[in-house]
Amino acid sequence: MFLLQVDSLAPAANAAGTATAQTVQELRFIDLLIKGGWVMIPIGFLFFLGLVIFIERYITIRKASKKESNLMQQVKSSILSGQLDSATALCRNSNTPLGRMLQKGLLRIGRPIKDIEGAIENVGKLEVSKLEKNISILGIVAGIAPMLGFIGTISGVIRIFYNISLSDNISIGIIAGGLYEKMITSAAGLMIGVIAYIGYHVLNIMVDRVILRIETDAVEFIDLLEEPGR
Repeated sequence: MFLLQVDSLAPAANAAGTATAQTVQELRFIDLLIKGGWVMIPIGFLFFLGLVIFIERYITIRKASKKESNLMQQVKSSILSGQLDSATALCRNSNTPLGRMLQKGLLRIGRPIKDIEGAIENVGKLEVSKLEKNISILGIVAGIAPMLGFIGTISGVIRIFYNISLSDNISIGIIAGGLYEKMITSAAGLMIGVIAYIGYHVLNIMVDRVILRIETDAVEFIDLLEEPGR
C-alpha cells in the first residue's frame, strides 16, 4: 500500500520539478537587468564608456609598442656614416614615439649633450602622456560602478520596507522577491568595477613596457653621440 502511494506521488513530484525547472529557465539575463531598475542605466553607461576607452587605448598602445628592430640600427648606421638627414628622415617616417624622440635628438646635434638629453626627455614625457590619455577614467569607473550598485540595492531595500510598512504585510516571498531584484544592481556594479580595474592595470603595464623600451633606446642613442669622434 505504501509503495502504491509512493508511485502515485512520483508523477506529481516530477511535474512539480519540471514546472520549477521551466520557471528557472525562463529567468533570462536581460530580464534580470531590467528588474535592476533605473540604477542600471548609469551602470550600463559606465560599462560602455570603460569598454570604449579600453579598446581605443589598447589599440593605440599596441601600435606604439611595436618593436622597431631596424629603426635604431638604421639610425645608428646613418649617424656613423655622417648622413644625419637620412637618419632624421627614417625617424620621421617611422611615426612612433621612439622615432619622434630620436628625431628631436638628431635636430639638436651640434649642441651640448645636456641640451640633446633634455630635448629627448621632453618629447618622451609628451609621448608617455599621450599613451596614458584617458586610462585614469578606467580607474574612476572601477571605483564608481560598485558604489552605484550599492546605492541601487539600498534604495530598493528602503522601498521594500516602506511598502511593507504601508501594507502591514510581512511576507517572505515579497521581501525575498524584491530583495533579489535590487541586489542585481550590486552584482552588476561589482562585475563592471572588477572588469574596469583589470583593464586599468593591464593598460598601465603595457605603457610601462613601452616606457622601458624607449628609455633603453634613448640611452643607447645618447651613448652613440658621446662616442669619441662624434
